[in-house]
Amino acid sequence: MNDFLTPRHIARRTSAAVDAAVGAGRELGLTVTDATVLYELFSVVVHLAPSPVVARIPTVLPPSADLGSQARRQQAELDVTRWLADQGTPVIAPSPLVPREPVQRDGFSMTFWPFVEEDRDKEPDYMANSESVADLHAAMRAYPGRLSFLSAAEPRFITESLAVLEERADLIGPADLDHARREWQVLEPLVRSRTAFEAAFPGIDLQPIHGDSPPANIFSGVEGDLYADFELVTLGPVEWDLAALGPDLESAYNRGARRNGMRPLNEDVLGFVNTVGMLRAIASLTLVPQLPQLMEYLKPAVDQWRTMSFADGMTG
Repeated sequence: MNDFLTPRHIARRTSAAVDAAVGAGRELGLTVTDATVLYELFSVVVHLAPSPVVARIPTVLPPSADLGSQARRQQAELDVTRWLADQGTPVIAPSPLVPREPVQRDGFSMTFWPFVEEDRDKEPDYMANSESVADLHAAMRAYPGRLSFLSAAEPRFITESLAVLEERADLIGPADLDHARREWQVLEPLVRSRTAFEAAFPGIDLQPIHGDSPPANIFSGVEGDLYADFELVTLGPVEWDLAALGPDLESAYNRGARRNGMRPLNEDVLGFVNTVGMLRAIASLTLVPQLPQLMEYLKPAVDQWRTMSFADGMTG
């Protein structure tokens, strides 16, 4: 099956996203004469220069991600980051120059953020970042808004992707796919149901969490580090934010947790979230045709998943 997008097709998609962001920005009253793409992978991030505003436009999405579902997720991110900023948490908050709500144009749904100058000379310190995530969790505990349970796991995406992969032997072999489907049969009930999760892991508190590996999503600004990219913000166990990072970074988080008077990471829950995270990686193989370079990121995760015990030893 040869449905992989070519660099030319991807460039067209990026150009369309930039045009949509420029048009939306101008309609909102921004002066935009020199739009510059800052980053692109799953989203196109564009500086609407000379305005100090950045638009983020998701472009690589599962078929079920319609404009309505995108907007709901984006509104949650805008609400959480604005609240955190109001509490004094160092976070990239929504731009104050436009309404704090998603904007839809030309088939895209986008959000707007302040332009923050990056300290390009600073190397990420994932040990320090992981310890800092405990500070973020402490700040998020009091968030008063409503969040869905483990929506960051994207259970519908996993289920639908495993079905699609039955016809994509070019992306995953039948033995691996059978393994993934059997694991998901065990774990899906605990992802979809808060009640089932709490029965499986009694005493594990749930709270608002970042949802997307926050140690890797701390932005090094010239004026200091900022928590960023809350696109998958959700209600869940804190372990979700440390999934697949390994013992050293888990220990760093635990130092931060002790400093904040919070519980350390639970090994059983870590096993659960690590396996669910791997199944999300398997599901993400269905996005490779939209973003062929994604395969180089997913292959190491798939290779690691093959070495893990079945569903981390859970028997359902």
